[in-house]
Amino acid sequence: MADLSEFRWKKRPVLVFADSADDPAFIEQMELLHSREEELRERDVIVLTDTDPEARSPLRLQMRPRGFMLVLVGKDGGNKLRKPFPWSVREITRSIDKMPMRQREIREEKEAARER
Repeated sequence: MADLSEFRWKKRPVLVFADSADDPAFIEQMELLHSREEELRERDVIVLTDTDPEARSPLRLQMRPRGFMLVLVGKDGGNKLRKPFPWSVREITRSIDKMPMRQREIREEKEAARER
């Protein structure tokens, strides 16, 4: 994938980088993400992985991970956080829920529910 422009204003990409699919941190992160997929879906999260540093993907060149790295990208395309270690879905969703755009989504969902 060359860039994240196709997701702008639609999805919140979570990028998971590692030097190998066998990296223990990568394995742990993927298990954490899979264990609570519904919470991520509710927040329009899409998970993208890159475990091949030799391929020198455009995203890897842009983000410049050193070994394992998790990056949360907002719907606006901006990098919201970078972590050099696995992060729980609870921590990821808390970060998302503090974002102004997510706050607006929550308000709009509540208003739509009231109108039904």
